[in-house]
Amino acid sequence: MSLMNFTRTALKNFFSRPVTRNYPFVEREYPERYRGRVAIDIDDCIMCSLCMKRCPADAITVERDKKTWSIQRMSCVQCALCVNSCPKKCLSMERHYAEPSSEKTVYTVTQPVKESEKTERQEAGGIPEADTSVCVFCTLCAKNCPAGAILVDRTEKKWELNKDACVGCGLCASKCPKKCIEMKQDQK
Repeated sequence: MSLMNFTRTALKNFFSRPVTRNYPFVEREYPERYRGRVAIDIDDCIMCSLCMKRCPADAITVERDKKTWSIQRMSCVQCALCVNSCPKKCLSMERHYAEPSSEKTVYTVTQPVKESEKTERQEAGGIPEADTSVCVFCTLCAKNCPAGAILVDRTEKKWELNKDACVGCGLCASKCPKKCIEMKQDQK
């Protein structure tokens, strides 16, 4: 009985098409909702490190002083939280697998050097300025600032900005419920 089952299975497999692809020669067609891997457009990145803070796997590293963005592809869980939290939308999900390797590698991208800090802030959208007559000092701007550049004191009704720490991402202005923060060009 078992010999008949074996023979039937062997003949069926012999005359049917292979179930595997002839990979590298036949490219894989990815399904509609396939996430893939994280890609960055480094020219648009403002090094706010929000992607690094939101990554649940700690796979992303942003070094603002060196202007580098790194990802450990084998640690990434492809959840796309970094892509959704990027204020400048410079992160995206590519429809590719990570390249096979026997070792864990770190993919690092270095941002080209800009001519001045002022030019970088203008491209990013400027420096936030608050209208304290309208502000309710809710501290949402300070809580959402990825660089920690905003200090809000509710008791003294004070709003301060550290211009050197500000990356000009505009998150503070977008999160303000009273719309009292406006992005202005830096007048250094």
